[in-house]
Amino acid sequence: MDNITGWHKSSFSEPSGNCVEVGYAPGHVAVRDTKDRSKGAHVFTADAWTSFLSNVRDGKFEL
Repeated sequence: MDNITGWHKSSFSEPSGNCVEVGYAPGHVAVRDTKDRSKGAHVFTADAWTSFLSNVRDGKFEL
C-alpha cells in the first residue's frame, strides 16, 4: 500500500529508535519498525485496529 501518510511514533519513544510508527491510509492503519523502514509495514483495516486497541486497553492480552 503506497498511499500511507502521517507516520508518527509515540512521544515516549527512546532516541535509540527501538519503536514502531503508525501511519494512515483511507480505511486502514499501518504499523512499521523504525529500525528498518524499508521492510514495509503491517497494514490493518481501521476496524481491526480499533478492535485490537480496545482489547489491549481492556487487558484481554497477556503482554
